[in-house]
Amino acid sequence: MRRLVLLAALLPASAIAGEADVLDAKAQRSGDQWRISATIRHADTGWDHYANGFEVVGPDGTVLGTRVLHHPHVEEQPFTRSHTLSIPEGIAEVTVRALDSVHGAGGAEVVVPLR
Repeated sequence: MRRLVLLAALLPASAIAGEADVLDAKAQRSGDQWRISATIRHADTGWDHYANGFEVVGPDGTVLGTRVLHHPHVEEQPFTRSHTLSIPEGIAEVTVRALDSVHGAGGAEVVVPLR
């Protein structure tokens, strides 16, 4: 156990924060645009490691849109942000995945039906 504690103490804080997770996501249509809202949780440590965006991904893996987050949310967890984009007709659902400045994509994702 002491070895684990020592190892954790030697790791930079950015390595300990882990990946960003999407906790919830919703889609709302307005004309030919979709507003995708994503609730994200990440143990932001500051500028060195923070949730820096989310992607909306089609069923074939194509990234349909990316919402860039320009600053850490150390004191605001979880947080919700939105992105408005066009989604091609015929797509019945999208996947929303969070990004962080160290790992990129990789945490929990949410599949959102488009109704």
